[in-house]
Amino acid sequence: MIHLKQILLVEGKYDAARLHNLVEGTILTTDGFRVMKDRALQRMLQQLGRTQGLIILTDSDAAGFKIRHFVTGLVGAAYVLQAYVPAIPGKEARKAQPGKEGLLGVEGISDDQLLQSLHDALQSAPTESPVDSSDNVQPITYTDLYEWGISGTANSAERRRRLLQRLGLPPRLSKKELLQILTTLYTRESLAQQIAQL
Repeated sequence: MIHLKQILLVEGKYDAARLHNLVEGTILTTDGFRVMKDRALQRMLQQLGRTQGLIILTDSDAAGFKIRHFVTGLVGAAYVLQAYVPAIPGKEARKAQPGKEGLLGVEGISDDQLLQSLHDALQSAPTESPVDSSDNVQPITYTDLYEWGISGTANSAERRRRLLQRLGLPPRLSKKELLQILTTLYTRESLAQQIAQL
């Protein structure tokens, strides 16, 4: 298991599911090419990249590299670490046919290969990180979300929708993703001020 301070960005939900047993940290998806059209997702990745850093792990096919280059350009190369999947011929178990290029993707390669890709990316990180990581910030908790009426209360779904819209974040975040992203981007005090203005 690797503990990541950076956000790990993969293409889809099957890739994310595959990595949850190998990585301790926040894993987000581009939902394939959706990242190229979704302005809220783009803004979120820019904010997260500049505060926490991104590790991009996409498939080794042309589509994966197109997504990788787009996100790197969007966030800025100084805030991105690149993790590469080796180009191995094959087919994922859940798919009836191999991909267009006949290569295994993130979900198809071995645990050892995935961990090695992430280790290699982390080794490439500059010693002076451009990311401001202040460890003394008190994290936002599930209890805070409940007390603010963002989760688990009457009308919390509507309040959460309005908050995400106000903050320019995508509306389809899970509760866990929401908490991780809010903790990364905001202090408890600054978020409480945003919520008070809803």
